[in-house]
Amino acid sequence: MSEPVFRRAEQSDLEAIVAMLADDVLGRQREDTRLPAADAYVQAFQAIDADPNQFLAVAELDGAVVGTLQISFMPGLSHQGAWRGEIEAVRIARTARGAGLGRRMMEWAIEQCRARNCRIVQLTSDLKRTDAHRFYEQVGFVSSHKGYKLVL
Repeated sequence: MSEPVFRRAEQSDLEAIVAMLADDVLGRQREDTRLPAADAYVQAFQAIDADPNQFLAVAELDGAVVGTLQISFMPGLSHQGAWRGEIEAVRIARTARGAGLGRRMMEWAIEQCRARNCRIVQLTSDLKRTDAHRFYEQVGFVSSHKGYKLVL
């Protein structure tokens, strides 16, 4: 594998990002991969890009976008005013899986959190994603909380 480049996503990466989000059983049910990208994706991208506490990242190999994740940097009062980095929407393109890119991307994301003085890095993962759970544990995450969501 050539050396990956991790960088802030650009709007021109949006179609590749949405395609990765849709490339699994759960994503196929909720994402819209029709081109051009739906306005909701464009508006969400623009809001993320304009917010200094959001970092939508991509991993590039040989000029192709093959990975993505989003980091939300959140201040909080608990843990003595600790900042947290929340990592979500972690995806690796099917063609790039199995070569260690996911691990390298997560290690890079954790370093981004350290650089922003976060004391905690957290993530959630759908209960059905058992392979992802094993991966996150291998990277060093601990299943320590039970999460809840309310879809509106």
